[in-house]
Amino acid sequence: MATQDKSSQTRNENESAKERLELLQGTLDLLILRTLIFGPQHGQGIARAIQQTSDEELLVEHGALYPALQRLEDRRWISAKWGVSANNRKARFYSLTPKGRKQLLHETNKWSRLTTAIAKILGPGVEVKEG
Repeated sequence: MATQDKSSQTRNENESAKERLELLQGTLDLLILRTLIFGPQHGQGIARAIQQTSDEELLVEHGALYPALQRLEDRRWISAKWGVSANNRKARFYSLTPKGRKQLLHETNKWSRLTTAIAKILGPGVEVKEG
């Protein structure tokens, strides 16, 4: 019976992982910038913060996170310094730059306009029926 419970748990975890929302192109940069408004953070901490803040709906894959961090650093929206993480490991800690704060405001305004426009199209109380 314990084996059945474990396989059921694994199946439920796999199903919930499949149901997680995928990030739209360009949203990861915005989420990283927003996460860093609270202070410096290493890559794993950024990914964890996004996942936890979204109530586990958004999972940031490392294959997407680190290229995004590099892109943001290249644009000078974030800076990075080597430091030691809470578990005593060497890690790069990322910080929001003044240019990044300005970009965060710009991107947040754009995102707000986009979601407002989509909400107008979907309308209040739109009921979508299956089948």
